[in-house]
Amino acid sequence: MDWSLIFSNAIYAAISVNAIGYCLVAVGLNVHFGYTGLLNFGQAAFAAIGAFAVAIPITEYGWPFWATIPLVVVIASVFALLLGIPTLRLRADYLAIVTIAASEIVRLFLNSVRFTWLTGGNDGLQGFTSDVEALNPFGDDRFTVWSQSFSGYDLFMIIVGWTVVALSSLFVYLLVRSPWGRVLKSIREDEDAARSLGKNVFNYKMQALVIGGVIGAFGGVIIAVGNRVAQPNNFSTALTFFAYTILILGGVGKVKGPIVGAIIFWFTITLIDNILAEGTRTGAIPGWLVDGNNFGQVKFILSGVALALLVTFRPQGIFGDKREQAFDVR
Repeated sequence: MDWSLIFSNAIYAAISVNAIGYCLVAVGLNVHFGYTGLLNFGQAAFAAIGAFAVAIPITEYGWPFWATIPLVVVIASVFALLLGIPTLRLRADYLAIVTIAASEIVRLFLNSVRFTWLTGGNDGLQGFTSDVEALNPFGDDRFTVWSQSFSGYDLFMIIVGWTVVALSSLFVYLLVRSPWGRVLKSIREDEDAARSLGKNVFNYKMQALVIGGVIGAFGGVIIAVGNRVAQPNNFSTALTFFAYTILILGGVGKVKGPIVGAIIFWFTITLIDNILAEGTRTGAIPGWLVDGNNFGQVKFILSGVALALLVTFRPQGIFGDKREQAFDVR
């Protein structure tokens, strides 16, 4: 097997635009779940909103790319308000059920045949990245690091994307170290106690939902712009589940948790995928165990086993703290 290509592909995947987008989605989820204790399973909806808030105005109405950035913030905030007003008085599993339903509603709307003229339906939208491509200083050049080749546009998006991750993480770091952030943690641990001290729990939850949702929306922007396509099926509930995996892997309630988690998650998933694909192609892995028809499923089985072992033996994640996992689940 070509181990050089296998490892170089895995390393590239760990820093690629998909890893960046999922990292931002997990950063927003960390504000919801890690710091506020909101069991939000609808984070994929915010990512989808971010992607299509950029793609639709550009492809259908000719907006410049930069004019869509404020629109991402506005639409994500409005969706957070619409989602939060009726649901934030719910707790634990009830909130999870409502938010996952809301996420599916958004995805099905974007995927609807009735609105194909606007959203592109199952095929999604393309052709909305020309303004970003014009800013690319690397042009059409291709670069090769180790055995991995990638375009100048990919390199540009990786630089821009990790810059956005750094700024978002710094923003969250400053927020959670402020008095506002300490109130969030008190709500996470015991919202009745926070309420008894005169804190408006509902308002704080709503603020956290908006902030985390906007950050997650920019994750969707990176995924769409980096891959040059906004497709509804890229924002299924699996995205939310992967974001939770990333968050738990890196450490819940830690600013660096989503960053480390995203890198390790994408490196591991891609490494296993490449080993299985190469092993079945060369015959290094026996066909009765894994073949070309099922190695994709085996990849997630092995990753799931690894995550189960991590949760069993180190539930706080790599950099997490058990003291940061005290949640009010009543």
